This record gives sequence, structure tokens and C-alpha cells, in this order.
Amino acid sequence: MTTPTLPHLRRYAISRSLFAPTTLSRAIAKLGFVQADPIRAPARAQDLTLRHRVKDYRAGDLEARYPRLAIEEDFFVNYGFLPRATQALMHPRTERTAWPRARWAQARAVLEFVQERGVAHPREVDAAFQHGTSRNWFGGNSKASTQLLDGMHYRGLLRVARREGGIRLYAPQLAHERDAPADPDAALDALIDVTVAKYAPLPAATLSRFVMWLGMAAAPQWRDRRRVALARAKARLPQATVDSVRWFWPEGENPGSRRFASDTLLDDEVRLLAPFDPIVWDRDRFEHFWGWAYRFEAYTPAPKRVRGYYALPMLWRGQVIGWANAAVRDGRLDVQPGYVSGRVPRDPAFTRALQEEVARLDTFLGA
Repeated sequence: MTTPTLPHLRRYAISRSLFAPTTLSRAIAKLGFVQADPIRAPARAQDLTLRHRVKDYRAGDLEARYPRLAIEEDFFVNYGFLPRATQALMHPRTERTAWPRARWAQARAVLEFVQERGVAHPREVDAAFQHGTSRNWFGGNSKASTQLLDGMHYRGLLRVARREGGIRLYAPQLAHERDAPADPDAALDALIDVTVAKYAPLPAATLSRFVMWLGMAAAPQWRDRRRVALARAKARLPQATVDSVRWFWPEGENPGSRRFASDTLLDDEVRLLAPFDPIVWDRDRFEHFWGWAYRFEAYTPAPKRVRGYYALPMLWRGQVIGWANAAVRDGRLDVQPGYVSGRVPRDPAFTRALQEEVARLDTFLGA
């Protein structure tokens, strides 16, 4: 195998992630997992990720078509959407913090309630049981029924049937999803392979973090197996040390092959990527590839923001040359770009490409 260089790895990351647009179900299968985020600026992260990879995709298509697809909402390394077969590898899930007997009694009562209805809205559960309020992760108060439903979903008692206005509606978990995988080590290896396939090439530090997170969120019942699973992954996955970093990628692939040796695959399209797009998700890899630091600043106080509330990294000709903040105002899309160099590229091809990307974004949003 030809030892890859950093340009090889950079082109490899782009080319394998930005595959030719396909159907929604095939795109999710190829990605393995699509991270979700509730912020719309100008659309949710899952929609911004899928628009580059699904033919004729429009904002909201995933939510609208979700009930007809063989996918689930669930926790993986983050919360998002993944194929049902992958989700089954993580269940039945045993939470690190055990529920007390009273909490389980509430859960069983709610489960019977949902089973009777088939699908239940959180407000129906709250009206029926009046659980009151409780402190949430952010220090505020939220309905206790909502937190109970979240916990039941996480434990595999319920699944998300669909959404209405962004609100999750719950149904009983599919019966075949409750069976434990026959071989936990094989299941962990398969889950690791999903993350590697999506985010390749992975620096060694990122691979280690992913395996630790899998044992914290995706499959805490196997947290004691994480270190051995990581050692197995480092032994079996293809790898190379490039620019003083150890990199890993899926079996059967070669970032140093001729396929990734030139810029011919990197077209003239400008692409505005979601903050959680697999090409930019790993901030350390991002900085290693493109020489500047990108940070997600939605939760940064406004006076301290450098690039904007929801800056979308701008990819052009194999380089992330800047970012753009996009918003719909009075029914019209407003895009404000910024550049790492501090100036707009003088190439007329870039000007045309940026205009075309803004037009595509406008169509996607239906603005």
C-alpha cells in the first residue's frame, strides 16, 4: 500500500464523504449516522448535512419521511438518526444510573398507556399522569413526563414514531429490537466501524474518544469492554503515521491510492457545510487539514464570537477557505460570507460557484 500524505488524507476525507447524491435511505446507510441538532440557522444540522448527499433534498424531508424509513432516532456518539440494524446493536441498553423502584413503576404505567394508544404525544402523557416538573440538564425546569419519556426512549422501552412540529411522539419499541446481540464484542466492533466509516480518516485521539463515548452513551452496558475494543480496533484497522499523527480508516480502503492522488475529484462547486458535517466535525482534524481553527459559536456569548452564531464552513476545490452565516429575513435568504485570508478569492469561477451554492441553499429552504 502506498503510504498516504496529508493531501491524500484530506482529499480522501472529502471524496468519500461527499458521494454522489442518492436517495435518502441510501445516504443515511452510507453515512451510518446523521447527527441531529434543534437549531435552525438557516435549517437544522441534519437537513444541512443531507442536502449535499440526497438528490433534490429539501429542509424537513427527513422528519416528513422518517416514519416510512428503516431508521431510528437514538443516542450514538451523539443524538441523531441511524439505520435500525445499527440501533439494534446497542440494545437492550443498561443505563449507568439505575432508576429507583418508584421511577420504574411510573415507567411501566406510561408504557401501558402508550401501548394502548399506539403513539402518544408528551402532552397526553403529562395530562394523564401529571408528573409535575423537575430540573433539567440546563438548570431550568421542564415537565417530568418529558424527562421520563426521554429516559424510557434511551433505555429502549419506547421509540420515536414521528415528530409533530419538532416534538417527538413515542410508540412502543419494536419487539425484535429488544434482543441482546449474541456477541457483545462483535457488536462493539461493528459500532466502532460505523464511526470510522463516517469520519475517516480518524486521528488516533479521535478514535479513542469515540470508543469511550460508545461506552458512555451508545452502549453503557459494555463500558468495561471499551479498552479491549479500542485495542482490537487499533490492531485490525488500516493505519499510517502522517505528519506525526496516527490515522485510521476502514478496512479495504487506501487513502494513498491513485483515486485520491490528484485534485481531479475536487470539483468547482462551493459547498456550505453544517457545523456537524462529517468533513468538519472533528475540530482537531479540521485544523490539521486546513490550518485554521473552526469553532461552533452558537453557545458563545455574542461579543466573543469570531465567525458568527452558526457559521457554515465553506468548502471549495478541496480547501475550507472560509465560512458563511445564512438567515432568512422577510422571506429572502441572506448569506454573509467570511474568508480566512480576509479577502474574496479573485477567481471568477469562485464567484459563480458561490452564487450557485446560495441558489441551491435557497431552493433547499424554500425561501
